[in-house]
Amino acid sequence: MQDIALTNSDLLIVAGYFVIVFYIGYRMARRTHNAEDLFLAGRRLTWLPIGLSLFASNISSTTLIGLAGAAYTWGIAVVNYEWMAAPILVFFALFLVPLYLNARIGTVPEFLERRFDRRVRRYFSLLTIFANIVVDTAGTLFAGAIVLTVFLPGLDIVSAALILAGIAGVYTAAGGLAAVVYTDVLQAVILLIGSAIVAVLAFAQLDYSWSTLVSNIPQNHLTLMLPLDDANLPWLGTLVGVPILGFYFWCTNQFIVQRVLGACSIADARWGALLAGLLKLSVLFLMVLPGVMATVFLPGLEQGDQVYPTLIATLLPPGLAGLVMAALVAALMSSIDSTLNSAAALVTLDFVKPLRPEFTPSQTAWVGRSVIALFMVLSALVAPLIGNFEGLFHYLQTALAFLVPPVVVIFLFGLFYPTAGAGCALTTLVGGHIVSGLCFAATLSGWLNLHFTLIAGLIFAVSTVLFLVAGQLTKAPSPERIAGVIYRPGIIARTSPGPWWSDYRIHSVLLMLLTLWLVVAFW
Repeated sequence: MQDIALTNSDLLIVAGYFVIVFYIGYRMARRTHNAEDLFLAGRRLTWLPIGLSLFASNISSTTLIGLAGAAYTWGIAVVNYEWMAAPILVFFALFLVPLYLNARIGTVPEFLERRFDRRVRRYFSLLTIFANIVVDTAGTLFAGAIVLTVFLPGLDIVSAALILAGIAGVYTAAGGLAAVVYTDVLQAVILLIGSAIVAVLAFAQLDYSWSTLVSNIPQNHLTLMLPLDDANLPWLGTLVGVPILGFYFWCTNQFIVQRVLGACSIADARWGALLAGLLKLSVLFLMVLPGVMATVFLPGLEQGDQVYPTLIATLLPPGLAGLVMAALVAALMSSIDSTLNSAAALVTLDFVKPLRPEFTPSQTAWVGRSVIALFMVLSALVAPLIGNFEGLFHYLQTALAFLVPPVVVIFLFGLFYPTAGAGCALTTLVGGHIVSGLCFAATLSGWLNLHFTLIAGLIFAVSTVLFLVAGQLTKAPSPERIAGVIYRPGIIARTSPGPWWSDYRIHSVLLMLLTLWLVVAFW
């Protein structure tokens, strides 16, 4: 694809966006004095910024570039990863949010220490750091580098990744989670407006005719459930593997859950999670369908990941292109800052602080800032390697399919199975990841030829068996020790007074019904 140049008005709008981002980082830096401020925004976040930040941070790592590209190549079934977030976030709001906040934890691995022991905490912390840097941050930097090299001729992938990492690293290290969240609010608004403009203009290319779209693309491009032998996303993988990947991402991944841990109340955390679930349903219409529409009027792109930058350059006039370009950069930056901050939180709070308890709050904060800088460079150097994979979205999801199923097992069953102790969890993690390694080796050798969502289901099933068997053979924890970190009756009760329409349980039911409508309509 040929290089696409932005006009001066476009560049001015993008520059204005960066000025606002740095201003927010500067303001938040003046309120960031210790580790709790840096990593948890002082636990002052309300529901609206939580929900918008959850949405913005997630969108950048799997949509606009990856999802639009996958939709261009093989249709809307890729949005199964998006609508599935809604029921998962309902579960998260019902069961895990109150446990996390009542435990007053700083990281998700710390919750595992409360539930099991320190060994399990550190195991999961190391796994999460690896995933945050090598999968999440590097994947997002690669997506951003693709965009910059398209719009800025002569810029190479490594330099583009370093530029993006440097910008995000500066305001993240200065202002911490508060800067991340409040820039995410700006980014979510720009992202929604920008993607809506692209969606409308893409539909205009078809004269706003749904029948024109249907008649010019393969039939399965508008179907959520693909055949069992489909190479992209078989229906069984949607029902088995996608929920496993989604549970890890929304319920246990530090860079997502960190926003909830910074909530000022359980009610705000729950409302924020449900708002994010609602916004995820819009992804089909705002970000996936434009990729499908592009197959009609932009056929023949060499790489699916090029489709969204090409839509911007093809459809939008000067000035408006700058706005949507700012939205695209916003989506990318919101994930980069999130993963950098969360990985630094894990290193600082799970490893440095326990080893150096004498550090003052200010010293701990500076350790965190140093770690952000280190990970900023490391992830930028890893990012160009992703070009060797079939596509950004494939890279992200395949990596997680091998890594996360054992983690999902110990969180999910540990919540409802009080007799499972530390030995049970550690056996499940180690044994499950040995199985993951064997499956990975069998896949590389060609002996195992399963879609990665089905591999995730297979590893989950084996890990479940390990958990249940080890639960019978290892020592159970005392009920008093785990009383606050397992399911108990009344956990889904309301935590704040108010009229009936403010009840998060009613919101949960409505969100589930809306999700059901979307799935049935496009089944």
